[in-house]
Amino acid sequence: MRKLSVIIIGCLLISACRTGNADLPSSNPVTMEIKSTAFENEAQIPAAFTCDGQDLRPPFSVSGVPKGTKSLAIMFHDPDAPVGDWLHWSAWDLTPDTGSIVSESLPDRAVEGLTSSGITGYRGPCPPSGTHHYIFDLYALDTTLNLPSGTDRKTLETALGGHVLATARLTGLYRRKI
Repeated sequence: MRKLSVIIIGCLLISACRTGNADLPSSNPVTMEIKSTAFENEAQIPAAFTCDGQDLRPPFSVSGVPKGTKSLAIMFHDPDAPVGDWLHWSAWDLTPDTGSIVSESLPDRAVEGLTSSGITGYRGPCPPSGTHHYIFDLYALDTTLNLPSGTDRKTLETALGGHVLATARLTGLYRRKI
């Protein structure tokens, strides 16, 4: 009787998978990614993208954005900063078909926020000592945020609440040669 129960349950599960039962996990989930041609994940960020170089925004590519995404947002921060998690850059309302972000300009419609330094735009890594982790968090959203340029981090994080469909992360490292 026990073997028969196991066989019946197995058949029901196989049948549910073949009919696309939404209650079961997908065997091929979409995975959103953010990558840079300037550095690999968990690798050193080149000086050109830091305060020791031209302070350029690194180039990015985005893939695997889930269906239903209305906009993308990105936050670049340093959790190792002595004064707490330091925001170096944020941008939102990027279109879901944004395949890349180049160093020199932002995609149409993108809006930049206020950094922890009190400026709007990108501020590259500039750790006072030691090696710091610099994290680029990408968010796929079910809405556009329509926040004004210069919006602060707290307001941005509040606006993201309840709208995140998927996330992706790229981490770079930087240590100044002082």
